[in-house]
Amino acid sequence: MAYRLKAGESVPENIRRIVIEELDSAIAQLRTRSIKKRDEAIHEARKGVKKIRGVLKLMRSGLGGTYKIENEALRTIGAHLSELRDAGALLETVNAMSEKYAEPAQQSALRQLRKALERSKRETSLDAGKVMRAAAAGLLVIRGRVPGWPLKAGEFGGIARGLEDSYRAGRKAMAMAAESDKPELFHEWRKRAKDHWYHVRLLEGLWADATDGPEKGLHDLETWLGEEHNLFVLGERVKSDPDPFGGSEQIDLLLALASDMHLELRRKSFDSGKRLYAEKPKKLVRRFGKLWDEWQAESQHARTPTA
Repeated sequence: MAYRLKAGESVPENIRRIVIEELDSAIAQLRTRSIKKRDEAIHEARKGVKKIRGVLKLMRSGLGGTYKIENEALRTIGAHLSELRDAGALLETVNAMSEKYAEPAQQSALRQLRKALERSKRETSLDAGKVMRAAAAGLLVIRGRVPGWPLKAGEFGGIARGLEDSYRAGRKAMAMAAESDKPELFHEWRKRAKDHWYHVRLLEGLWADATDGPEKGLHDLETWLGEEHNLFVLGERVKSDPDPFGGSEQIDLLLALASDMHLELRRKSFDSGKRLYAEKPKKLVRRFGKLWDEWQAESQHARTPTA
C-alpha cells in the first residue's frame, strides 16, 4: 500500500484508491484481538485517520460540503482514539528524555516519572476495546460514502489550490509561532506542517529521487514540533498533579529538563522551517505543476509502445 498518487491514474481514481486503502488498513488495525498489539494498532489507526484528513484538505476546494461532513467525522474518531494514545505518547517522550539526560539524578527523576505514567495508564477507566470497535464502525460508514464523493476529473489543477492553501497556512503558522512562545501556536504550526508533509508524500512521484524532495525535512519538522507539544503536555501534567512524580526537587528537575528540551526542539524547528517555507506559495505551486507535467509525460512515454 503506497500513500502516493500514481501517474497512470486520474486524480479522482488516485484519491479514492488511497482513501479506501487507508480506511481498510485502519479498520483492520482497530479490529485486532491482541491485547499486546493494541497500543500499536491504535497508533497506526490514528495515523491512517490523519492521512485521510490530509487527502481531504488537498481536495477541499472541489469537495464542497462533503469536506466538512467527512472531516468532522474523522476528527471525532481521531479524538476518541487520541484519548487512548496520549498516555503512550507521554511515555515515549520520557524515553526520549532518558536517552538525552544521563546523570544519576536525572535518570532517577525520569524513572519515577515513567512509573507514575505507566500506573496512570493501567488505571485509566477508558474501555479501549469499546472505543476501537466504535471507531472501526465509524470508519466503515465513511468507506461506504467514498465512491460518491464529488471528485471532478482533472489533473494538477484539481489539487493545486489545496497544495497552495496548506503551504501558505504553514508559513503563516510558523510566523505566528516566531512572534510568541504560546504552546498553542506551536501546536497549530505542527498541524499545518503535517498537512504539507502529507501532500508532499502524495506527490512523491514528482521527484525521480525521493531524496530530492522535501519529504524528509517536513517529517523531521513535524516530529520535532510533535515532541515539543508532548513536552508541554507532560509539564502541565506534572504541575497539575505533582504528588505521583516525586518530591519538589525532582519536580523542579523534571521541569528544567523539559524546558531545556523545549528550547532545543524549537530552535531546530525554526532552522528547518526557514528552509522549508522559504519559497512563496504561488511559486511553489508553479514549480510543482512543472514537475507534475514532466512526470506525466515520462509516464505516458513509458506506456507508449515502440514501433
